[in-house]
Amino acid sequence: MPEGLCTALILIDAVTKRYPGGTTAVDRLTLEIPDGSITVLVGPSGCGKTTTLRMINRMIDPTEGRITLDGQDIRDRPVNALRRSMGYVIQHAGLFPHRTIVENIATVPRLLGWDRRKARARAMELMERVGLDPALAKRYPYQLSGGQQQRVGVARALAADPPVMLMDEPFSAVDPIVRKGLQDELLRIQAELGKTIVFVTHDIDEATTIGDMVAVLRKGGKLAQYAPPAELLSAPADDFVEDFLGLDRGIRRLSFFTAAGLELTARPIVAVDSTAEQITSRILPQTPYVLVTDTDGRPLGWAEGRGRAAGSSELVPYGHTFRAGRDSLRAALDSAVLSPSGWAVAVDEDGRAVGVVAQETIAAAIRTAHAERAAAPGVAKADAGARADAGTDAGTGRSGNGGQGRDGAADQDVAVR
Repeated sequence: MPEGLCTALILIDAVTKRYPGGTTAVDRLTLEIPDGSITVLVGPSGCGKTTTLRMINRMIDPTEGRITLDGQDIRDRPVNALRRSMGYVIQHAGLFPHRTIVENIATVPRLLGWDRRKARARAMELMERVGLDPALAKRYPYQLSGGQQQRVGVARALAADPPVMLMDEPFSAVDPIVRKGLQDELLRIQAELGKTIVFVTHDIDEATTIGDMVAVLRKGGKLAQYAPPAELLSAPADDFVEDFLGLDRGIRRLSFFTAAGLELTARPIVAVDSTAEQITSRILPQTPYVLVTDTDGRPLGWAEGRGRAAGSSELVPYGHTFRAGRDSLRAALDSAVLSPSGWAVAVDEDGRAVGVVAQETIAAAIRTAHAERAAAPGVAKADAGARADAGTDAGTGRSGNGGQGRDGAADQDVAVR
């Protein structure tokens, strides 16, 4: 057994699953699944990721090797007790169609002998925790959207407060917008509860978004690489992993670099009711554009500065914004790329513009981040638990230099509103 693996909450130790006829679904897989973290199994169809998940709660038994939970071989525990100690979420939620939402969520507590009132109270508590309106409690699954049904599935898995949750492609059947919301909700719940989660997906973006650790499996159930997302994206183990990650892995890696240090300037920000003189005074030499905001400071669009001063009301889209001090360099770069002006718009938690930044400045920040990362080996591992997208200075509305513009003159660069 590799040294140190005994500290894991779940240890998969040299596990093989071989079916009659000789098909090997999982081949001598060894994984340490840390306590209180999200470990993602990802890979192409036929790589054994779902088989591995099902072996953890003994829906399938391994042919060779062993799996331990908190140091105890799972084969030494009664199978029903083992399964009830683990939450399980599957694709399409798997809800009982003849039971109401509150009854679905209360399923495991009732099996464990909780009285009806206590189980219902727990179900109602969990509906709120996963973002479901309590008014849905007496509805049936067919009356809910796909995203709502998945939230019910997550709530049901949490109902008995299990230390372990197994999630088998739970968000793959919903559209991208709903999927993003469910991913965010899972991360929020995990930050509050600190469960040990094993999550199966075929989507590498999803894996690197939610995972603290990511196991990439190749066909035949062999482990190709096991690493934190930032390390996986920066140093693929071989050609298979590199190909599986795709051509945009460099862009994905920017999700682990914070945009908090970007130098923002508020000078080219003007309110919709600014005078011609005010607009002219805000035009930067680097760009002919000014960002026009409403009277509350929320961005409306970019305008050609001289034209705006001359009375033109034409606006071009600003793409999307990023949150100052909270979002990643990936979000900032995407904002700049989508903007016709080539400048990204930073906003505070209320959506008010606090500054703008040029693509060139973001590119320089990316180079600096890469250089700092190269000078500090091992920092990628630490990043797994501290993504840039959840920075600690959220809501400050300031850049890394205290909210000052490029020349440090914060007062001079306050937007005219």
